[in-house]
Amino acid sequence: MPSFALKVTRLGLSSLGRILPRLAGKAAFRLFCLTPSRRPRGAKAEVTFAQGRARLSSAETIMLAFQGGQAMAYRFNGGAKGRRERFLVVHGWGSSSEYMSELTVFLAGTGAEVISLDLPGHGRSPGRFLNVRLAVSAIAAAAERFGPFDATIGHSFGGASIAIAAAGFLPGIEPVLPGRLVLIGAPCAMAWLFTDFGRLMELDPATQAALEAEVGRVTCRKLKEYDAARGVRGLGRPVLVIHAEDDKEVSADHARAYAAAGDHVRLFWANGFGHRRIVSAAPVLTAIGEFLEEAPASARRENALETDGVSVISFPRTSVRRVS
Repeated sequence: MPSFALKVTRLGLSSLGRILPRLAGKAAFRLFCLTPSRRPRGAKAEVTFAQGRARLSSAETIMLAFQGGQAMAYRFNGGAKGRRERFLVVHGWGSSSEYMSELTVFLAGTGAEVISLDLPGHGRSPGRFLNVRLAVSAIAAAAERFGPFDATIGHSFGGASIAIAAAGFLPGIEPVLPGRLVLIGAPCAMAWLFTDFGRLMELDPATQAALEAEVGRVTCRKLKEYDAARGVRGLGRPVLVIHAEDDKEVSADHARAYAAAGDHVRLFWANGFGHRRIVSAAPVLTAIGEFLEEAPASARRENALETDGVSVISFPRTSVRRVS
């Protein structure tokens, strides 16, 4: 049964849509981009979040600024020149670096420089709204601050965002093309999300059309043009797609669409881990580690942005505690 708040929202959008559908579409888009509460939901989530916060406690924190917002970056193994790999980790919608911390610590344990990004409106980043343009802008800001990435790893919305960033899809934002990409439970298109949202809000056709037009106005790309799988096709970089066929939030068909982009795309099924547990599942960490190890040593980056050339701060190699 719909909640009272949902009923009121539906009534408001419906009433506004009958008079000013374009304004109703703008309001619906703003509501769509409103980020959820950052507080963990339930005892299990609280434990996972607390463990993640503890893992991040030793990381350097850097607030990145870009046009339209700010994003918090956590960096492990930074602060010195030297040839070593550099990875970027990006969470999904309603998540944060805390929930990606097992993967981040696993990667840092290899000695690589690892940056975990809190997207706007999530984690310790300010704001209450997020859209794909803000997400890609944050990723571009991380690349500008830390230098080229040997790999970018993204979960769910974060996975779609790194794919879009790599393809240079959004006008006015420089492409962030890493040596390799890892897409975990990532959607390859966006239109279905707005269709589902319109059904939830019971939008009339005129308001739905205005909502979708607002996507184009804000992001400078029409909603129907968002096809991350097509963007991956021309990257010329190895891509690892990880998905669970039991994912109830992002259909496995999205993974199949990515896999069909070419021989440079590898598909790894992590069945049984759903949409959220997949980011810390042991087989997934192993698959990512093996995929990243395939990169030639000559591809490792030298951090020209740092001034301390004396030593590399090494993150201790410790076993990863898992929460089932």
